[in-house]
Amino acid sequence: MKPRLRVLVVGGPMYDHLYATIGSFAERERVEIELVRAKNHSDLNRRITEEFSQGGGFDLLSTHSKFAPAQKQWLQPLDDWFDPGELAAFDPMALELARIEGQLYGLPRNLDVKLLHYRTDRLDNPPRTWEALVEVARTQRPYGFVFPGKGSGLFGHFFELCGSAGHYLYEPDPPRPRARHEAARWALSLLAALYRTGPAGLTEWEFDEVTACFAAGEASLTTDWPGSFHRYLQSPIRDHLGLAPYPSGPVRRAVYAGSHTFALAVRAADRPLALALLRYLTSKESQLLEARQGTFPARRDALEAARAEAPPGSLATRRWALLEESLEHAWFPPKHPRYPQVEGVVWQNLRAFLRGEQDAKRTLERIDLEGQRAAEA
Repeated sequence: MKPRLRVLVVGGPMYDHLYATIGSFAERERVEIELVRAKNHSDLNRRITEEFSQGGGFDLLSTHSKFAPAQKQWLQPLDDWFDPGELAAFDPMALELARIEGQLYGLPRNLDVKLLHYRTDRLDNPPRTWEALVEVARTQRPYGFVFPGKGSGLFGHFFELCGSAGHYLYEPDPPRPRARHEAARWALSLLAALYRTGPAGLTEWEFDEVTACFAAGEASLTTDWPGSFHRYLQSPIRDHLGLAPYPSGPVRRAVYAGSHTFALAVRAADRPLALALLRYLTSKESQLLEARQGTFPARRDALEAARAEAPPGSLATRRWALLEESLEHAWFPPKHPRYPQVEGVVWQNLRAFLRGEQDAKRTLERIDLEGQRAAEA
């Protein structure tokens, strides 16, 4: 009987090319692999918690730098299994994001950092500030600026807007939100102004719906992750896609960012095989394959190879330069085991505000009070 690995991955068209190659690994290693796809990160987090809490689980799994601390008890530290030479191929920032209390709990799959996307046939130049973006978005039809109106994406826009006004949303130890702050009031006001330039159903949208709307040509501006790039190149707007640095706020430019990782389960049934698959999924070849779909590889050798493939003067070449520039303004959420619960408090109150269910004062108060309880529970 063949050895068997059970693997949980986050789904999505930007990742399916890599998953399609797992069969060749299984054939070469003479292993049976059960590949379980989660619909998105919310579904992924739910499945991880449910399966491991009930005594089951997976041998290898996708996770993310901001969610891994909440899953630490089920993950295997990796420092003893990878020598410094192997790890040197990865971007140091990506490796640091994958560490929890100094220990490495996953290998970085990519770096996720957003860029401003705009229609070059509708705008002569991209706006340089958030205030200018709002003014431009108000003049566009049918929609100006679209963004996720629920979930992690809505949290992210508020988080980075606070940062661009000079305020890190969280207090330390434990990281709990401090939203009753002038920068947060500015961020909430600007978020509301952006919301009014989008569709009525925006508070039901997550990342995929936003990408689909912009790709269909219905909106003039959005921000998006690297993994969506290939969808735009196959869309009606492919000849009118412009990319630009993030807008600045009153104090600085802050770009919501993180890193996807692959992690080894602490109770993996066949650790050598699981480690072999982990190495395969984070190899130069695998990350280059994903980079060709648009993702920003965490391995420097894969990034160099992807950049070498881009034609000089092309949008692809400009995009690689913009992504590296954006890393200088990356704004990372805190690492904390209660982080998912606190993030949930933030975005749920933001959505209630956008829907008109509570005013700004009440929204910021509830984020602080409910966020503190969630952080300390």
